[in-house]
Amino acid sequence: MIKNIIRQIRKVVDFSESEVAVFNRYVETHQFKKKEIILQETHICKNLYYIEKGCLRMYFINKKGAEQITQFALDGWWISDYQSLMNHTPSEYYIQAVEESIVISIDNQNLDLLLIELPQLEKYFRILMQKAVAGAQLRSKLLYEMSKEEFYLHFSTSFPDFMMRVPQYMIASYLGLTPEYLSELRKKKS
Repeated sequence: MIKNIIRQIRKVVDFSESEVAVFNRYVETHQFKKKEIILQETHICKNLYYIEKGCLRMYFINKKGAEQITQFALDGWWISDYQSLMNHTPSEYYIQAVEESIVISIDNQNLDLLLIELPQLEKYFRILMQKAVAGAQLRSKLLYEMSKEEFYLHFSTSFPDFMMRVPQYMIASYLGLTPEYLSELRKKKS
């Protein structure tokens, strides 16, 4: 059932079948229903989540009482509130299933034990974090550099899967747009 994560790890490091068996001892597989909450604001985030199949989102409630989406994760992506996870502090975010999802989780303590037992996974997780930071830096740059319309066009061409699978109002929240303005941009594009 956890084929995608193993395939992804093997793209980065050697990973034998006996090591896969060790890995399986440290992770859990979950099935989440559409709209199911995985992490709630004020709770401490204790897990890294890998999306084997499905889509999750991370969001917070802004001062106006509206959901502000900060991250999506589709098949093959990781998601977590890293601040809460690393510092053992209450989360300021929610993580929710956008669609029915199969998710692999590993808690912080098990991750430490796993990395002691399978040290080659340090490289995998280091590369994972480097890509996450690079992605966050690029998103931040684009938010300042591009107009709302350019940002939407960049997002829609770079991530067509999101455009097909994620409701329009969620994409609008992620891009910092109103659903009405996003609708206008979509009409303009077609």
